[in-house]
Amino acid sequence: MAVASGLGMYADSRPDNGDELIRRHAPLVKRIAYHLSARLPSGVLLDDLIQSGMIGLLEAARRYDASKGASFETYAGIRIRGAMMDEIRKGDWAPRSVHRNSRRIAEAIRVVENRTGRDAQDAEVAAELGMSLEEYHASLQDSASSRLFSFEELIDNGEAVTDSVGEDTPSPLEGLQRRAFQQSLAEAIGALPERERLVLSLYYDEELNLKEIGEILSVSESRVSQILSQTMLRLRSRLADWR
Repeated sequence: MAVASGLGMYADSRPDNGDELIRRHAPLVKRIAYHLSARLPSGVLLDDLIQSGMIGLLEAARRYDASKGASFETYAGIRIRGAMMDEIRKGDWAPRSVHRNSRRIAEAIRVVENRTGRDAQDAEVAAELGMSLEEYHASLQDSASSRLFSFEELIDNGEAVTDSVGEDTPSPLEGLQRRAFQQSLAEAIGALPERERLVLSLYYDEELNLKEIGEILSVSESRVSQILSQTMLRLRSRLADWR
């Protein structure tokens, strides 16, 4: 396998126990890959995630600086996940119509909330889009099932963690912008409707799957998927000024 041969070549160039460092953390790649794959459509292959994650691990071993204070496992986890996310975005499987509809929904949420001064309700967003409620929910389902509609995509706009333990140091302006974005994101999450905050917490903090969340809320798995999709679109609409 190309990754295996690359691993051997890379390890040979490392001093001391570089080979052992990489081999010891290789299981971390599989753990992160399995965790991500459970949230992705079947078209994303686990082997592709693992391969890109191994490249991230090799990069982490090359760039790691212990003087920055983070453990190698923490730093490697960030690099591995980032490499997998890059691979997923590069191989975007969503039809253009899904991206277009997602943008339309986010814009409709923004328009309704600016007009009413409160959280946009499903029926209001559907009416703004000229859709029936059933069509609106179907569009949310398409967004959730056709692409990685993820919290990480929002975080990436202001992520400062990776650089804080690597070779590259962001400029003071970049650091201020990232911290400001993270603050805005935290405030936007805090202002979400209670049910959406709960779904977000159960999915990302507690790492429950859609079926488990559905059992807690007494709704179907597909309804949880719709709520999660709408939550991300609501956040995206409220953070539009950062794009």
